[in-house]
Amino acid sequence: MRFAIGDTDFLLDGEPHRILSGAIHYFRVHPDLWADRIRKAKLMGLNTIETYVAWNAHAPSPSSFSFEDGLDLGRFLDLVAAEGMHAIVRPGPYICAEWTNGGLPYWLFADGTVGVRRDEPGFLAAVQGYLEHLAPVLVPRQIDHGGPIVLVQVENEYGAYGSDPVYLRKLEAMHRAIGLTVPFTSVDQPMGTMLEDGSLPSLHKTGSFGSRSVERLARLRQAQPTGPLMCSEFWDGWFDSWGEHHHTTPAAASASDLDDLLAAGGSVNIYMFHGGTNFGFTNGANDKGVYRPIATSYDYDAPLDEAGRPTEKFHAFRSVIERYAPVPPLPAAMQPGGSGRLASVGPVGPVGPVGPVGSAPGQEARLAPASDVAVRLDRVTPLRALLPSLTSWSAHDTPPTFDALGAASGFVLYRTEVDLPSGGVLTVGEEVRDRAVVSVDGIVVGVLEREHHDRAIALPPVAGTLELLVEDQGRVDYGPRIGEPKGLIGGIAVDGVPLARWTASPLALDPMPEAALTILADALPTDGDVLAGPVFATGSFDLAEAGDRYLALDGFRKGVAWVNGFCLGRYWSRGPQRTLAVPGPVLRAGRNDVVVLELHAAASRSVCLRVEPDLGHTEG
Repeated sequence: MRFAIGDTDFLLDGEPHRILSGAIHYFRVHPDLWADRIRKAKLMGLNTIETYVAWNAHAPSPSSFSFEDGLDLGRFLDLVAAEGMHAIVRPGPYICAEWTNGGLPYWLFADGTVGVRRDEPGFLAAVQGYLEHLAPVLVPRQIDHGGPIVLVQVENEYGAYGSDPVYLRKLEAMHRAIGLTVPFTSVDQPMGTMLEDGSLPSLHKTGSFGSRSVERLARLRQAQPTGPLMCSEFWDGWFDSWGEHHHTTPAAASASDLDDLLAAGGSVNIYMFHGGTNFGFTNGANDKGVYRPIATSYDYDAPLDEAGRPTEKFHAFRSVIERYAPVPPLPAAMQPGGSGRLASVGPVGPVGPVGPVGSAPGQEARLAPASDVAVRLDRVTPLRALLPSLTSWSAHDTPPTFDALGAASGFVLYRTEVDLPSGGVLTVGEEVRDRAVVSVDGIVVGVLEREHHDRAIALPPVAGTLELLVEDQGRVDYGPRIGEPKGLIGGIAVDGVPLARWTASPLALDPMPEAALTILADALPTDGDVLAGPVFATGSFDLAEAGDRYLALDGFRKGVAWVNGFCLGRYWSRGPQRTLAVPGPVLRAGRNDVVVLELHAAASRSVCLRVEPDLGHTEG
């Protein structure tokens, strides 16, 4: 088969073709759930799946590159093909996506000499290596090789960052050199000169917007007089940041904008069809004068919610799509009021772009309603007691950055000995990136937060150990601060006198070492309710049947949670989200274990595995 760009339409084997796509990021969804999410996209009437490729997820270090487990991009694309759907792949190298560092590996910028998103030899050489790793996965899965890929995007909203056609031409040439032959696209907001600055004549321009579709398409047509119109990021919701409200958009308004777009003859990629979750420490952050870390949930108020269930928006969008294209029959489980759980999402044979999928109506599995499960965290282990199994100390004259220590994310513990008989004021020279819990002799004395531009804290009289537990709350994913190092930037002084002779260590938390898990499991149960952090608390619970749940941590303040060794991500009492998604495949029938690292204090040792999420839902 052949896919091409015509004067007015996309062409599939020479015939006009409208792309009806939805975004699913394989790296934000448990791999055992990929097939389910893809099938549900088809049930909404879509014929294409779009995904970014997160370079830093695949390449945690300069010498490693992985396509294993949840990073098996080839398997994800094969599941798309198995549903008779096409694929759009956006390898970046920069993706934004509210993902840590916009998908760029932290190690790329560790020595401060490599450029960011520009025509610079070090950066382009690294991109070349990245694309060569992707080639064996992407090239044979192009449509003209019998695979699902019909479009590949070069860079991502570059017009909002810079205007360097030489850089873009070199990127385009690199993509072609690895064997990609399908049409290439760019995407930018139809505002100002972004469409012109972020593209080339050889790249098909597409727009990113979520409202005023007719006006946005007119601006796109002005920038590109011929070729099919496409919104390749139709924003149907928005992401959440800690401390803000949960963003939603009315289903009717979004559906109306989608109708306008399709009525104008446009193609679309719905961003997001299913948002998923920023598991572990993968969330990004924004800094436009004030640092704002992205929340763990990436629900995005999408047609398919974080647990893969159809929302009001799913049905509203499906009703719009069926005015312009055939849609498959909807199984009873996917009807309004249904469970949203299909009986089977195993491999299927080749089907047409609107062929039958899923179970026939009336054939869904009959599932007993699940109920909430309370869990008491009856085993408690202070962080200090677990350090030997989590750390590997190194000595330094001044506090090193996370990057110098080889820490992509998470936490680094900094420690030095001090003799301050009268106390003093501790000052970080330049900036705390991003949050530091300050302790003297094991007693917490305060917190420094980048978000509040904190750089100083009063210390009590002490002759002993000073510790700063620093958390990278998410690397900036958008704008000029992409690629910046993490840690205590600019050194540390007390009353103006620099502190030297530091030891530092990243904490190994994702995954957590087996030795640490064994210590937690062997801890003896204790009485009491209040927890004083930093502390690990562990408990067990039984389930009759595995299925998607949400971990509620009412009474806890801030930290990280794991279930059966899987890092769910960060929680924070400031909200908006009050629960963490627990994918069904992480759970098992029988005994399950939950571990919580509470950084501050908790008024209760009880958590709950809930059936329903709490995202702090308000319209905004």
